[in-house]
Amino acid sequence: MGHSTCCGPMSRRRVLKAGLTAAAVAAAARSKEIFAASSVRPIDIHAHYYPQSFFDVIVADGKRFDAEYHKTDTGFSFKTPAGSNVLEAKFMDLKLRIADMDRQGVAMQAVSMSNPMVYWGDEDFSHRMAVAWNDGASAAHLQYPTRIVALMMLPMLYPDRAIEELNRASKLPGMRGVYIGTHIDDTHDLDDPLFETIYNRIEELGLPIFLHPLPNYGGAHMKDYYLSNLLGNPFDTAIAACKLIFGGVLDRHPRLQINLPHGGGALPILIGRVDQGYRVRPEIKKMNVPRPPSDYLRRFTYDTVVHSKPIMEFVIQEVGADRVMIGSDYCYDMGYDRPLAFLEQINLTSAERKMILGENASRVLKL
Repeated sequence: MGHSTCCGPMSRRRVLKAGLTAAAVAAAARSKEIFAASSVRPIDIHAHYYPQSFFDVIVADGKRFDAEYHKTDTGFSFKTPAGSNVLEAKFMDLKLRIADMDRQGVAMQAVSMSNPMVYWGDEDFSHRMAVAWNDGASAAHLQYPTRIVALMMLPMLYPDRAIEELNRASKLPGMRGVYIGTHIDDTHDLDDPLFETIYNRIEELGLPIFLHPLPNYGGAHMKDYYLSNLLGNPFDTAIAACKLIFGGVLDRHPRLQINLPHGGGALPILIGRVDQGYRVRPEIKKMNVPRPPSDYLRRFTYDTVVHSKPIMEFVIQEVGADRVMIGSDYCYDMGYDRPLAFLEQINLTSAERKMILGENASRVLKL
């Protein structure tokens, strides 16, 4: 009877809670062990950040675009024509971020913005949002110079302003690349001639480009069940990659380095189907793409945010370990709380693990 009492509902909950806590502590310790045992510094290339300076622009002038920003008891919220969200303080609070990185065993993050990006205002407002984000991200680097670097935002719909900001922001402390949406708006995909001069300058500067899906892919058809993210984000990434391939962007700009998020999205798993279209479809043949799409897979780099051991191993098999870098999608719930622990379960050689853990990112970001 005594045994039955100790295992009653309340005790079981306590035991379960204690077990989960112990597992979390063990996983955190394991991440630190991975970090300590490796000769490379783990670098997370997919981590999101919002500086206050960006929202100051929205507070000052966002009303004419029906945009708002508010502090909450636990973080902040925003509403814009490009999307809305309620987020925790750790998206903005650098001390909380560094504490999480320490717990994860992550040595450095390359921070980027995510939704709502800067493509939804007029020319002046879009430019000011980009400047504010870039300045705020550089300030974060200056506060934690060994832990944070940044990927700049550009007002892509206004090439002259975008190049002006590219030239300026590329000289900011900690700026190591360019962050661009998988499409810019409903009428401008990444193969649009509008962006050619921007790509030319990025290529001249030798900066890597990191892509990220925009929200609300597929409209009402994808609204239920969070499908706009679960399926929409990887589809959007695959579409962007195909536009870059079939639109000739990669051939016109052979030195461009472009990172595809979420392990390349749907592209690696569908590359055979895309190759078949290249072989038989007149819509693609008329573009005179010189090589099959699969030959371009190694023109991209990829992160590890796939949530599947066999899929991650498939991506590495297809593109090579030298094209893959750690990502967490910090601090969204669709990312990893322990990105190093995920990598630890992947079947890799010691050399491959070091590449993905930090050597590839160090090379791409020129750290």
